[in-house]
Amino acid sequence: MFSYLFSLFGGNVKKVAVSEFEALMKGPNAVVLDVRTEREFLTGHIKDAVNIDFYKLESKLHQLDKNKVYLVYCASGGRSLLACKLMSKLGFNCYDLKGGIKAWIKEGKPITK
Repeated sequence: MFSYLFSLFGGNVKKVAVSEFEALMKGPNAVVLDVRTEREFLTGHIKDAVNIDFYKLESKLHQLDKNKVYLVYCASGGRSLLACKLMSKLGFNCYDLKGGIKAWIKEGKPITK
């Protein structure tokens, strides 16, 4: 993963607010992807989210379907931004939740444990 970090600066990432993220979740090909650690995930996550730790993402990308739309989030937006940059460069269609799960919770949206 770290080999990619320096090549990820720049590039366009589709950053979306909580309301748009929630609307995108209703799409037939939507996959909510939580890139926080497993420990963070277990403290609460968006319903039906798939957890792949950001630091393990590069080695797991081959398991993901490029025909899906990935709605990516982390705690506050840093890791998910880098994850989306990497995924976009590799041909994935993804959206980054601005402000991460903290923004989600601040908007009063539910989380699951």
